[in-house]
Amino acid sequence: MTVTGSALITNVRPYGDGDPVDVAIVDGVISALGAGLEAPDGAERIDGGGGVLLPGFVDMHTHLREPGREDTETVASGSLAAARGGYTAVFAMANTAPVADNSTVTDLVWRLGQEVGLVDIHPVGAVTVGLAGEQLAEMGMMAQGAAGVRLFSDDGKCVHDPVLMKRALEYSRGLGVLISQHSEDPRLTVGAVAHDGPTAARLGLAGWPRAAEESIVARDALLARDAGARVHIAHASTAGTVELVKWARDQGIDITAEVTPHHLLLDDSRLETYDGVNKVNPPLREASDVAALRQGLADGAIDCVATDHAPHASQEKCCEFSQARPGMLGLETALSIIVDTMVNAGLLDWRGVARVMSERPAEIVGLDDQGRPIAVGEPANLTVVDPDAEWTVRGAALASKSQNTPYEEMTLPGTVRATLLRGRVTARRTAGEWQ
Repeated sequence: MTVTGSALITNVRPYGDGDPVDVAIVDGVISALGAGLEAPDGAERIDGGGGVLLPGFVDMHTHLREPGREDTETVASGSLAAARGGYTAVFAMANTAPVADNSTVTDLVWRLGQEVGLVDIHPVGAVTVGLAGEQLAEMGMMAQGAAGVRLFSDDGKCVHDPVLMKRALEYSRGLGVLISQHSEDPRLTVGAVAHDGPTAARLGLAGWPRAAEESIVARDALLARDAGARVHIAHASTAGTVELVKWARDQGIDITAEVTPHHLLLDDSRLETYDGVNKVNPPLREASDVAALRQGLADGAIDCVATDHAPHASQEKCCEFSQARPGMLGLETALSIIVDTMVNAGLLDWRGVARVMSERPAEIVGLDDQGRPIAVGEPANLTVVDPDAEWTVRGAALASKSQNTPYEEMTLPGTVRATLLRGRVTARRTAGEWQ
C-alpha cells in the first residue's frame, strides 16, 4: 500500500533558481508553490533555510546485501542511508546470497523495501543463474512478479560470453527491460587488484587494464545494435569508455552509462598506503580518466551518477590489499562529491545535478513517479539541500551497518536537510544532526 503525507516546505529555491518560495504538499502531491503559503491540514513543516529544492535522487546501482550478508547491510539500514543521502528510489543489485536470479528472491527484497518504507526499493534481477555466466536466469518471471523487475545485471561479474549476452539483450527487448553490464573481460583481469599503470607497477600490485572495460563496452554496443535492444554501462571508469559511448550513440545505438562519485573524485594515487578501503571494481584510475569522466558527465556522454554503494565488514577491508573485498560506501556522500567535483568546479548547475542524479536515471529505468518536475500536480519525491553547509565524514556516524568509506575525516560541501517520499519526511537534519 502506498503511504502519502502532507507537508509545507518553506524558504526553498527549486533547482537553485530565483527567490525562495514555499512548497505545499497534500496527500503526496505538490499542491502549490509560492510565497507565504499556509500549511495544509496535518502538514509537517520543513524549514528549507533558503536552500535548494531538487527532485529526489534515484540510484541505479546499490548493494543492500540482504538476503545473506545482513551483518554488512540490510534493506532497512541501506534505506536509511539512502534517505539521508537524498534518495527516494534505489535499485538493489542481485549479488546477494542466495542470488536474486528468481522471483522468490526479487519479490522478497521488494517486500522488505515496502515494509521499511523510507525509499522505493527496486530489486535488480541477475542476468544469469547464480551469476555464473552459463545460463540465463528467469528474467520473464522476475519482470512479471510482484517486484516488477525492470533492470537486470550480474554486477560484480561480467556477462562475458558474447552468445549469452546477445541472447539476454534479445530477451530484454521483448520484455521491455534493461541490461546493465559490468564491463570487464575476465581474461584480462586475472589476479588484478589495481589500475594497470605506473602506480600499480611501482607498488607491486597486479594491474587491471583499461582495455578490459573498453573491449566489453565496444562489444556490447555492437550486440545491442544487432539485437535492437538497449544496454547500460555500469560504473564507467575510463576516458576510453566515454569516447566509446559517444561513438556508439553516433551510430544510433541505444546505450546509456553511469559513473560513480568515487571515480569522479579519487584516483590511483590513493593506493600509496595499501589501504584496502581504496580497493574497488573497476579500480580507481588515473587523474586523466577522472577529468574525462567529469567532462563526460557534464556534456551528457555519461548519463547519470550511480553510487555502487558496497558495504563490507571491517575484516574484509582491514587486510592485505590483494585480499580486500572491492567496494566503497556511497549513498550518504554522493551528493557532496557531486557538489565538490561538478558544481563547485563549474561543470554542472543545480538543474544539471537534478538531471544526472534524478531525472535521467529515472528515465533510463522507466520510473514514472521519480525524477519529475517540481510543479503543481507532481509527486512530492523531493530533496532539500543546503549548498553552503559542510560536514566531516565519519564512518561510525553513517547509517550503514558498515564503515568502509574512503572519505573518512574528509570535510565535504553540501548537505541534505530533508528528504520526502510522496510527501512523507524520511530524513531530516537539524543543526547538523539527524532527527
